[in-house]
Amino acid sequence: MALVTEAQLSALERRVLDHLDEDRLVAQLAALVRIPSISGSPEEVEVVEHASDLLSDAGMVVDQWEIDIDELAEDPWFPGVEVPRDRALGLAAVDRVTEDRPALVLQGHLDVVPPGDPRPWGLTDPFSAELHEGRLYGRGTCDMKAGFAANLAVLDTLRSAGVTLAEPLAVHAVVGEEDGGLGAFATMRRGHRGQAAVITEPTGDRLVVANAGALTFRIEVPGRSAHGSLRREGYSALDAFLPIHQALATLEADRNREVDPLFGDRDLPYSLSIGMLHTGDWSSSVPDRLVAEGRYGVMLGEEPWAARIAFEDAVTEASLKDPWLREHRPVVTWPGGQFASGRLDLKHPLIGEVSAAAVDSGAAEPGVRAEVYGSDLRIYSGMGGIPTLHYGPGDPTWAHAPLEHVHVDEVVSVARALTVLALRRCGVAE
Repeated sequence: MALVTEAQLSALERRVLDHLDEDRLVAQLAALVRIPSISGSPEEVEVVEHASDLLSDAGMVVDQWEIDIDELAEDPWFPGVEVPRDRALGLAAVDRVTEDRPALVLQGHLDVVPPGDPRPWGLTDPFSAELHEGRLYGRGTCDMKAGFAANLAVLDTLRSAGVTLAEPLAVHAVVGEEDGGLGAFATMRRGHRGQAAVITEPTGDRLVVANAGALTFRIEVPGRSAHGSLRREGYSALDAFLPIHQALATLEADRNREVDPLFGDRDLPYSLSIGMLHTGDWSSSVPDRLVAEGRYGVMLGEEPWAARIAFEDAVTEASLKDPWLREHRPVVTWPGGQFASGRLDLKHPLIGEVSAAAVDSGAAEPGVRAEVYGSDLRIYSGMGGIPTLHYGPGDPTWAHAPLEHVHVDEVVSVARALTVLALRRCGVAE
């Protein structure tokens, strides 16, 4: 880490950072992790209610509302969902009631993916929030409750230091990020905006200024059933799918021939992956139907509708070349999450502001890059018109992984940087 000097931080900034309570930060993070807020579960609602209490305790004016999922689903810009929900809550908070747009929005999502196979977790409960050798373990620690805990620490630090900001500061807590962006979409439709936003996703000491998009696809391929001993009397839907699979591999290769330098070492930013494959209902029958579902990368600057056309054209072309598929066409549909790409102009001052706040508060200078995953960035920057980037604690390779964890010192470092950013971007009232 760089050494903090008097030339890097003002006397006020140093005084405020002295009020950052690391123990409180870790305790709040652990409490959040212990709520198993898997996307679509009742605990997804519970964690928002808990976060609402924390924001109120930090002196924020809280807007918590019931998200009308059915109404939003009729919106042409609806980003899609992949899990059913009976109920979802929106949550946004600002440090004062005003007509002015907040100078800074800190955003984080509170839903997490399932922990998966419990065996790799060993004796550790995936939601235990165990602290070991400076690392906090548990599903959601890295992705991204650590980032939200850092956002809370900014509020607590400013309040403890007795600082009143000159311009408003806001914090948004959203759900449904893991399966499309329901919470961010609902927050924008609610009317919450800001002059700039930092989403505290795990970035590994980097500023993420662009995201590839991702679309969920479904392909239904017909076959013809027959007894397995007379398989030539039928036509296996699995065999019918093979030329489509090859065509999709070719499509993926074509779309990744030219990689934007912002992706750095990510040489496959627009991946196409079959995540689920279902076929057959009896071991001695020729399967008459196959369903493949997967994830399809959207290129930077590419409209989702254009990406869908390219995909459907590849399937159509493969079908026209195959005698069976030519007469028995597969059906492509687009259920689930629909992530557009998103990008912040590299000349936007927010990049330099976050970088300077990080360095001046003692962190390493963050590199600037794009990432391959979809995120709420595209909703905030595209739909909301808010200049947005990612900067948060944690190594993204641990997101969704067994033994997911975050280093506590990284959470503290990001909280320090964001506190300095808030002081500089919002200013201090006289």
